[in-house]
Amino acid sequence: MLVAALTFVTVAGIPAAGLHAQASTDSPHRDTASASTIVANAPRHHYWRRMAAGFASSILAHEGAHVVTAVAVGGHPTFGFSKGRPTVYSGLNSYTQKQQQFLFSSMGLNVQALLDEGILDVPHRGGGPFERGVLAGGIATALFYVTIGRTASVSDVDFMARTSSLSKGDITLIYGGVAVMHAVRIHYDGRYANFFVRPAPAGQPGLHVGLHLE
Repeated sequence: MLVAALTFVTVAGIPAAGLHAQASTDSPHRDTASASTIVANAPRHHYWRRMAAGFASSILAHEGAHVVTAVAVGGHPTFGFSKGRPTVYSGLNSYTQKQQQFLFSSMGLNVQALLDEGILDVPHRGGGPFERGVLAGGIATALFYVTIGRTASVSDVDFMARTSSLSKGDITLIYGGVAVMHAVRIHYDGRYANFFVRPAPAGQPGLHVGLHLE
């Protein structure tokens, strides 16, 4: 069951990627044009604000999944700080309640991965700044936890390795692989053309990268 909880995220993305690639092949020009229209029509002053809101929503979904899971398995979640970083504590004993702790630690990344998978798979117009922020949040969080976040004192990866038969390397391959797969799919999806780039205002050539301040 422990292995299944993690590998489900990976398996869920494999057939979806194939179906999505076929859809993109059918109408690449229409998808690219649609993405350009959506991005161009977003108000300049609100584009990055909406993207930031999407990114924050992804992080909140991650932390919310921890809280809900802790309550569901009998824990008493609390909030605190670890080296200045806001942290959700499960209220579980990681030595005597390993299965529950594993579920608590893994659910944040699982929910973000499934959220990103849903955005990439469910038919819709897509490509807006909020949606881009959600996708960026899921990918960034996964990459953080499988790189510099692997050894943090409250690392989800560390706790998953300690409460299951999976090693840190196994967990890194699973979640890192899902994040890379999502990034590749975004790269080849015309709806997300110029993923972190906003078209310049009308009458100005080229592209603008970053915040616009006045």
